[in-house]
Amino acid sequence: MATPTPPAETVTALARRYRLEVDTSTTSTPVWTLLPGVTEFAPKIEPTQQEVTTYDAEGWVEQAVTMLAWSIETTIAHRAHPTTGAFNPTQEYIRKASMAFGAASYVRVRYYDRTGADDAYEGSALVTWEPDGGGPDEVDTIKITLTGSGPLRSITNPVAGTGPKNGGGS
Repeated sequence: MATPTPPAETVTALARRYRLEVDTSTTSTPVWTLLPGVTEFAPKIEPTQQEVTTYDAEGWVEQAVTMLAWSIETTIAHRAHPTTGAFNPTQEYIRKASMAFGAASYVRVRYYDRTGADDAYEGSALVTWEPDGGGPDEVDTIKITLTGSGPLRSITNPVAGTGPKNGGGS
């Protein structure tokens, strides 16, 4: 019996490999701005499946994907300027979109692997802004849900070809 060849990929990727940016431009030319303070990041793509079983399936259920929905759940540390106390402008941009209607309620976002791997996406999303609250000994954190509106498009990673950075792991 032959011994299987072990995989060459032996380093475990770290969750912090992702970078989340928001287009804060007021024109058609994007201005991609880092969303600072991310402490958790979970992108999701959820399929809608419909049964398409026919008699030809011999009693086995068949399914087809008919739609895709995407979202990002992230938690941020609420950042403020050390002297003025003003909140970070990118975080404020998202907070204001969460309380708006119409076109102002959407934000363009992109996320990508900061080490340059082929893992990068962009789309338009609605914002839910939920302060976590807490006791007097806790920091101010915000749970943000970005609910995709329309397609999540695969893009060329903006840092592709720059080589690995301190995001490795084992």
